[in-house]
Amino acid sequence: MSDVEEKKPRKKLKKFTRIVWTLFLAGIIGLPLYIWAVSSNLGNLFGELPSYSQLENPKQNLSSLLYSADGVILGSYYRDNRNPVTYDELGPNLINALLAAEDIRFENHSGIDLESMGRVAYGVLTFSPKGGGSTISQQLAKQLFSTRVISDDEKGKLEGITGFLDQLIYKTKEWILAVRLERSYTKEEIMAMYYNTVEFSNNAHGIMSAAKIYFNKEPKDLAIQEAAVLAGMQKQVNGYRPDKYPERSKGRRNVVMNQMVKYGFLSKEAYDTLKVQDIVLDFKKQNHVTGQAQYFREEVKKDLLKIGREYDFDLFADGIRVYTTIDSRMQAHAEKALDSTMRNVQRLFMNSLKESDGSMRDPWIDKDGRVIKDFIEEQALPRTQRYRSLVKKYGKDSDSVDYILNKAVPMKVFSWAGEIDTLLSPIDSLKYYKHFLHGGFMAADPHTGQIKAWVGDVDFKYFKFDHVRHGKRQPGSLFKPMVYAKAVENGYSPCDVFYDRATTVNIPGYEPWTPKNSDRTGYTGEAMPLKRALAKSVNSISAQIIAKVKPENATDMVKRLGIQSDIQPFPSMVLGTQDVSLHEIVGAYGTFVNKGTYIEPHFITRIEDRFGNILYSKVPQKKKSISEQTAYVMLNMLQETVKVGSGRRLDWEYQLLVRSDSNQIGAKTGTTQNSSDGWFMAVTKDLVVGAWVGGDDRAIHFKNWAQGQGALTALPIVGRFLQKSYDDPEVNLEKGYFPLPDELDIIIDCPRFDILPDTRDSVARDSVIFEDDIYRPY
Repeated sequence: MSDVEEKKPRKKLKKFTRIVWTLFLAGIIGLPLYIWAVSSNLGNLFGELPSYSQLENPKQNLSSLLYSADGVILGSYYRDNRNPVTYDELGPNLINALLAAEDIRFENHSGIDLESMGRVAYGVLTFSPKGGGSTISQQLAKQLFSTRVISDDEKGKLEGITGFLDQLIYKTKEWILAVRLERSYTKEEIMAMYYNTVEFSNNAHGIMSAAKIYFNKEPKDLAIQEAAVLAGMQKQVNGYRPDKYPERSKGRRNVVMNQMVKYGFLSKEAYDTLKVQDIVLDFKKQNHVTGQAQYFREEVKKDLLKIGREYDFDLFADGIRVYTTIDSRMQAHAEKALDSTMRNVQRLFMNSLKESDGSMRDPWIDKDGRVIKDFIEEQALPRTQRYRSLVKKYGKDSDSVDYILNKAVPMKVFSWAGEIDTLLSPIDSLKYYKHFLHGGFMAADPHTGQIKAWVGDVDFKYFKFDHVRHGKRQPGSLFKPMVYAKAVENGYSPCDVFYDRATTVNIPGYEPWTPKNSDRTGYTGEAMPLKRALAKSVNSISAQIIAKVKPENATDMVKRLGIQSDIQPFPSMVLGTQDVSLHEIVGAYGTFVNKGTYIEPHFITRIEDRFGNILYSKVPQKKKSISEQTAYVMLNMLQETVKVGSGRRLDWEYQLLVRSDSNQIGAKTGTTQNSSDGWFMAVTKDLVVGAWVGGDDRAIHFKNWAQGQGALTALPIVGRFLQKSYDDPEVNLEKGYFPLPDELDIIIDCPRFDILPDTRDSVARDSVIFEDDIYRPY
């Protein structure tokens, strides 16, 4: 062989060696330079990476939680339904399931698992994929931060070398972030962050929501097979949903449990037992129209949005903690009391619509009991948002408006027997819903103003309007105690005697006012002490009281007691002819129990950020409105309603023992003249309770006063609530007396009723009242 021929292989070897060394040195020098260029976004070519500050405080949408006074989570507000947990709250089953399924060497690597990456590379080169190589830290980095240079929409259009480079840069940034996360957090913190970040479908963001929604458990309480279901979903969240694809999810669960056997987290015997079992869900999809206290939660949300603007927090993303005054046990009793009562009242109402020939009349009637013609078309429909939107779009006289409103469409409608799938036109749907009566309920601690129970209506999904704070209606006789309080303040005694006779009050510039009694039976001429007149709600005597104290003074008293609605100083105000809310009435009656001091009813105590720092504390408004003596006298008078008036059912039906020596309860009913509104208020030494029942419109009501009076419609809500609350040892609502004031120089015991003069045969039928009409038998 010639020298030339011998040199050729040597030259090739040298050339190959130079190429290898060049590539090797280029890799050693170029790889760090490449990683540095990506991490520093050299020339703005690679897209920015999050700073270390951002890594330490990653921005996530966290659910804000609403707590009851007894520590129960009533609900949450969120964009993403995510409630973070700590590592200790995960429990071993979730941790082991995730390690076995996703990253068994999690404890040993620093964010990148070289062994897994090598396995993946080998699988790619040999066209036999061996699974993914992403560690838990890498997956967390991908969940927390967007690392793509281009958008996901543009990504699908990339081909060839451009697509390869994009994927390379994307993975490089993911590796860099994974390593940085490992440097910034402990392994336990990364595990918890992962479970708090990932999604599980069904609006479940994070493991806390997922455990609650799928199994109704805390994460640490999940069984092995349940933890395997949730850990296995991360391979393909929607594809392995146990509620939608149970068999597919079961197969994936078994793969995870088999991995747990492989790595020593589960015995083979246990696996063999568990793998044949079907997935057992306790599925409770969470949204804003389910759960406890829906109306209350919605009203709190409105206030929180206002507070958030002032105190700079995002209710739907910042994970704040809102602590409220609501007692979850009382709330449950209130919701059940309103539900059971309204079912019965609705049944009675529907029966009252039956005519003698068996037909059903419409419920909208005028003051004479006649059905109002075209009520829906001319009164109810124009008030709806849908009608106004259609008119705005097409014009009032357009055929399109009429066509859309009368076209039947599939819909679900409310019924007391459960949801009904049906076909109805919008106008027929409106007619259907106008047949339902509605209710509201509120209970508060009179000494603190803290609201303990709040029910805004019968069903939040179908009736969003809240009748506690926003449903202002005529309170009827509920207003009388507030006017009588002015009379007591002026020196009148509960034992002062008045006469039930026609009473005319002259009003300058207006027609004389002569109110009738509520039962419309005329005037008896009976002489009765003031407390008895209040208990029996005698309108003629109330007219005498308003004439003596003067309407403007009575209006001032009403405002002092806490009524914020605009009450005009007309004599008829004593009969509750001007609109107020249940929220206001409960606050006003609380003044009587709280020794004359009004405290603003409220439902938020404090707001904390997710780290426990206090953002807001509620300081309720309070003011001294009346003397302690006047307040106590009014409590004494209200007790007469339960003894001889329309509140007697609290004793003989609900067994509240108000006639015994163990308890005192005051009460008052309220019914508007045409029975559109039925009210009932009760006061105990530690609680003020109120309820309202009525139609959606004032024209929708029982045909006669006796059927629609508050003693029949609203009282049972209050009675059932108090009965259950007293009987519930966890509520700890004690019976007892109203405490006596230090000074009491007004006579409240009226033992000489038997010597009252009998004036029934000589009643002056049309007399205007005078001061010397009062008879004092003491």
